Amino acid sequence: MHKSLATAAMLAMAGALAADENLSLTGNRFLTLNTIVRVHQIEVTRDAAHGPDESSVHTPAEARTFREAIDKAWPGARITWAFSWRALHDEREPYHELRELVVGYHEKFGDEITFIPGAYFSNMYNTREQVNKDLHEGLARVSKIVGDGYRPKSVVAGFLSADNLRYLAEEENIHVCQGTIWSQYAVDNGDGEGSICYPYYPSREHFCKPARGKDDFIDIVNLDGWTVDFLCARIAGAQTVNGERWRSRQGVGPIETLLDMGTERGLEAMMATTACHFDDGFKRNGFAWVTCGWEMSLVEARKIYGYGGRNGMEGLHLWLTGIRARWPDAKLVTQGEFGELWRARFKNNDDLDYRFVHRGCGIRASEADKEIRWFMNKDFRLALLRDRKNGGPEKVIDFTRYDLTAKEPADPGPGNHSRNWSLMNRINQKGTRPEDRPLPLAELPGNDRAIIRNRLPELFHP
Repeated sequence: MHKSLATAAMLAMAGALAADENLSLTGNRFLTLNTIVRVHQIEVTRDAAHGPDESSVHTPAEARTFREAIDKAWPGARITWAFSWRALHDEREPYHELRELVVGYHEKFGDEITFIPGAYFSNMYNTREQVNKDLHEGLARVSKIVGDGYRPKSVVAGFLSADNLRYLAEEENIHVCQGTIWSQYAVDNGDGEGSICYPYYPSREHFCKPARGKDDFIDIVNLDGWTVDFLCARIAGAQTVNGERWRSRQGVGPIETLLDMGTERGLEAMMATTACHFDDGFKRNGFAWVTCGWEMSLVEARKIYGYGGRNGMEGLHLWLTGIRARWPDAKLVTQGEFGELWRARFKNNDDLDYRFVHRGCGIRASEADKEIRWFMNKDFRLALLRDRKNGGPEKVIDFTRYDLTAKEPADPGPGNHSRNWSLMNRINQKGTRPEDRPLPLAELPGNDRAIIRNRLPELFHP
């Protein structure tokens, strides 16, 4: 770039960053977008990987296509890049160039560069001690590559145990982590069902459980990885209905939408999920947040995975430009920036009172005749489902109590896989256990109703 143009670009970015210094959580709509740079599809440990070699679609060409598409659709956007262990250390020339290119994006756009341990499933395959070692050395490697004393504000982890979240906060001085994937169950290599879907401080007992007081508080903001359709989230994994594949992860992620259904229908599903938060959710909660992990392999995934010859980039452009047109005040910031804004507003979980109402968009599991209400706080999460077409009372399809003791699984043994890290107790939305049978609110046990009434008396006095 010509020196005068580079200087102008840096000054423009400095001005944008300065303009955001007074940005607050309340009264704003936020989008966060992260991308994963890796070598293999799922790098479960430093030395072992599952799935295809993706190095052919992790080159500077794909990174440019992806970043330029975002800049064109949303000038001033700042995204988060998370490198796997192998992508940080691969000595092949394309990876050298790719790392340099992303550092340039940090300098040009203000993008965040960070580390992802274990490719979403670190605790499913590694001991907590090993994960801490990976975090320490991986973050040090990021700082070295970026230079000038750089330190990311957040980590991307998929799932991360409470002990490792506490390590990040207390030893690495990082206070934001994408450490839960809301509603994920029977998908990919790990299960982590049971958390709330908006930011919270996790408990020392379990990463899915919000801290309830000083004794179990971890000073790190735990973030979801993908915003999903609340009605689709009821499914355990995927199922075929009327010849179509209903998937629990349908929301704003490209795999279940653009790549699976095509641009037009996929975009419709993505916008419906976004609107649930940016319209009704914004009114109820005072701010709104949508988040998406757009893995860099998906830029040219058709080369490895097929996906009907689609790569989703047209849909990415239409989604981002559609958000800007419909909600022009929305902010696309890095994961670390958003987490720190939330942390500045909430010092603990006492005031958390998230509420959502979602009517199906009519695409696959997002059934048009269904309406779901979610309530989430430090004491419990509660979901009420009703049939708008046939009437009848709402039924409780999820009641997860956070006042009960929770415990994470032990470390996996050498070569073993500890898959299920979910937190399920009273009733769970996935319906995988006998006790998950939906019930009218009035039929819950008395002590459960008392806990709900304490927070939501209006549910008992319409």
